[in-house]
Amino acid sequence: MPGKAYILDKVIQDTISAIELGKRQIYDIAEHTLAEYSRLKKELEQVKLEVDTLIREVDTLTPLEKRARQRLAEVSKNFNSFGEDDIKRAYENAQEKKLRLANLKGREQLLRYKRDNLELNLRKIKDMVEKAEKLASHLTAVTNYLSSDLTNITSRFLELEQIQKLGVNVIRAQEEERRKVARDIHDGPAQLLANIVMRAEFCLKLMDIDHNKVKQELVELQQMVRQSLQDVRKIIFDLRPMVLDDLGLIPAINRYVEEFMTQTGLPAELVVIGETKRFTNTIEVALFRVFQECLSNIRKHSKANNLLVKIEVLPSKVNLTVKDNGVGFSPKNVMADNKQEGYGLLGMRERIQILNGEFAITSALDSGTSIHISVPLEE
Repeated sequence: MPGKAYILDKVIQDTISAIELGKRQIYDIAEHTLAEYSRLKKELEQVKLEVDTLIREVDTLTPLEKRARQRLAEVSKNFNSFGEDDIKRAYENAQEKKLRLANLKGREQLLRYKRDNLELNLRKIKDMVEKAEKLASHLTAVTNYLSSDLTNITSRFLELEQIQKLGVNVIRAQEEERRKVARDIHDGPAQLLANIVMRAEFCLKLMDIDHNKVKQELVELQQMVRQSLQDVRKIIFDLRPMVLDDLGLIPAINRYVEEFMTQTGLPAELVVIGETKRFTNTIEVALFRVFQECLSNIRKHSKANNLLVKIEVLPSKVNLTVKDNGVGFSPKNVMADNKQEGYGLLGMRERIQILNGEFAITSALDSGTSIHISVPLEE
């Protein structure tokens, strides 16, 4: 009895640590977002100064251009009273003022458009910071609850089943937040970037005056925004691949392996043994997140040139094996090194243990790595 209580108490403490880590990550996101907010704010202030400068230049040049036109009209009207040089100077002066004024107005229009977009981006970033702060506040409330009400785990051993379910609910809540973030990014930044691309194309079509430098900058902006749009969609896939909800675990893993090979050039083989079917949402999410972390570690640390992913579906359990032929490592040393954060191995093991599953690592230096996971299918 005390041994089981100790294990359960450790699960709670690990859960608290995971939530604290998530909260710190959210604070980091908020901090980086605030930095971006400050950068955009400074850029906006600079653009406003440039707009004000152009407005003053336009206001100064407008009466000069008007007088030049009047002078040209006067010379044209009294053609016989002025010499050829006077007429030529009046015409050139009027034309020069007209072109300068048109150029200034064109630059002013572009800067106004840039200013409006910066103001819109600042508002959206501010909203994202507020959402991150609210989410961190919610996680703090969860941490306080776990720390205060579940400290004496032995005296509440009869609530073992409920407390175990609490760990699953925490993970489910985290995944729900991930889904919400993915939806927000899809409906917000992705749509905004697509709109900027269309507006940039529209600006290119509207340019009547040949401003090569401005046009070149707009073309480069268009390409950069297109790339940003691809990056945002990739983030959405990493946060919550829609195929996981629509088709299930195995198709999602297959899609992720294909994306992994495309991005890294690392040959990978997916082997599926048994019937391809749907599992409970909790099992599918846990296995996919662990698999995702495995491939992330391989990408960052393994230096492998071959990867094998095997899924075995049995009547009572599902097995997942991820094996590479990379440089390997000492699992004991890595798990004990806080600076490396265990390559995420602790979090992977905790996810599987909460589901009453088994998590095993086989690795050694220069001998590759094999991670084996087995999760029972009983509710």
